[in-house]
Amino acid sequence: MPAQPTPHSIDTATGKEAPAEISSERVKDIFSRIARKYERFNAVSSFGAYKSWLHTMARMAPIEHADDVLDIAGGTGDVSFTMAREKRPHHIQCTDLVPEMLDVARWHVEKQGKNQGVPIDFEVVDAQDIPYPDASYDVVTMAYGIRNMPNREQALSEMFRVLRPGGSLVCLEFSTPPNALWRALYGFYLKHLIPFWGGLITGDREGFVYLSRSIKAFPDQRSFARMLEDAGFSGVTWKNCTGGIAAVHVAKKPLG
Repeated sequence: MPAQPTPHSIDTATGKEAPAEISSERVKDIFSRIARKYERFNAVSSFGAYKSWLHTMARMAPIEHADDVLDIAGGTGDVSFTMAREKRPHHIQCTDLVPEMLDVARWHVEKQGKNQGVPIDFEVVDAQDIPYPDASYDVVTMAYGIRNMPNREQALSEMFRVLRPGGSLVCLEFSTPPNALWRALYGFYLKHLIPFWGGLITGDREGFVYLSRSIKAFPDQRSFARMLEDAGFSGVTWKNCTGGIAAVHVAKKPLG
């Protein structure tokens, strides 16, 4: 096991050191208010590209039919439902910090059967303090979650802890386009159009000002890979999506 991380929290909007409560309360407040319109925002703001990102995530996820999967920051269920449809694991535990997001996910199961017959349970969980036993899951999935966690080292340590030896963490997160021109265009989009679409669709422009800042402040692909390695993971790889706007990282917990 890697050494336990020293508690270190940041303001997720800036990346600067700050009490964890600032970011945690902000995230709960924003996502509780936009939960029922969150999926529409994703579809419109990404011009539908988020579906291909989820498909890439599923292709890269080493999930077998007998596996137990823990979905961290599962929100309205997009990742859980994608894995259920494309991988059909034994069981998925879908968790999120915000109850209102999970309420939408439950509705999708009860009214639309989006779980595809795969057992999915839902629970409110802070990923920085996961309430499950050591070595209890084969795969941990997470999309757009780690960026909103003020103590990222602790969260990654917790995910490492609950994985079985040889298990994998599969993480989809917004990232940094390597191409300078594409990066500049993306920066303009983040600063001006994300708040615009967010305000238009949800009525909460300021919440999306935060989200655009949190994306800009998040480490690039190589830096996040180093964070995963520091947490004890090995064999870290990543694949860029849409020119690096987002990236899927896969990291393994060593067998030893």
